[in-house]
Amino acid sequence: MPADATRNPLSAITAQQPFLIVDGALATELERAGFDLNDSLWSARVLADEPQAIVDVHRAYFEAGADVATTASYQATLEGLMARSLSETQASALIQRSVTLAAQARSEYLAAHPERLDCPPLVAASVGPYGAYLADGSEYRGGYALDRAGLRDFHRARLATLLDAKPDILAVETLPCTEEALAVCDLLRDDFPTARAWIAFSARNATELSDGTPIREAVRAIANYEQVVAIGVNCTALEHIESLVREIRGETDKDIVIYPNSGEVYDPVTKTWSAACAVSVDADGHGSEHGSDHDHDLAGWTPRWLAAGATAIGGCCRTGPDDIRALADLRKALG
Repeated sequence: MPADATRNPLSAITAQQPFLIVDGALATELERAGFDLNDSLWSARVLADEPQAIVDVHRAYFEAGADVATTASYQATLEGLMARSLSETQASALIQRSVTLAAQARSEYLAAHPERLDCPPLVAASVGPYGAYLADGSEYRGGYALDRAGLRDFHRARLATLLDAKPDILAVETLPCTEEALAVCDLLRDDFPTARAWIAFSARNATELSDGTPIREAVRAIANYEQVVAIGVNCTALEHIESLVREIRGETDKDIVIYPNSGEVYDPVTKTWSAACAVSVDADGHGSEHGSDHDHDLAGWTPRWLAAGATAIGGCCRTGPDDIRALADLRKALG
């Protein structure tokens, strides 16, 4: 079902449920299945090598209760794939495969669960930031060398490629700065007028994007773009989310989508995780831990996030189907 400029793809679900459930981490589940993702293409590498593994992860999240499958295209770009000796045609086909695999998982799920046919899950085409292509951790600090025009040029071909595969919505994720969000929003308005998207920023603390911009300022900059149906935060420590949601809600009445990481510390320079409760990211992109007795439970935090104004909740890095199942159980309890 293609994106449609006359509607918010999320609203069919949010109108019926206390909140919409986004899936959890794709790469984490692939690593648990034995795949080595220490690669500049990250989970996108599996698109070519083991596509059924991606279908299996999407299906596991649907079975756990997710309303959205986020595709394996976060780090899949034409530039990155062509650097691996693929032609432009081959690279485009691989990026589009990320959408068709998620759609395949949805079809299999619906065949087993016909009760969901009246309100089927969505396929969200993941659009990672320029920093994800660079694979240097800059999605956690911003400060790109490209200006807005350069960022538009970077994102244009991938957006066109993904939209040709007809996802329900674009998940524009982990943006560290307002300038990149504006570049994508301008592209949607000027080049892709029928597309719908959510914009999710990465944040360094309870009030600021990863580059230090106040999140209220970033939300004000993009809130009037009609095609942006939801604004939120992902890949950010759980303890910052409630405040960030309140900051966003103070600037817009649009849906708010949040999918924080598990609370472990990620160092984007060494590309390693360590067990800890929460992470703040400094201006150089390094994580620091604090609050070691903090609660990591997504479902446990959710009532506070809902009270603050969130309408769509899921998990990012180091979360899995069990976390999504707990969210589904909570939603059922809320009625």
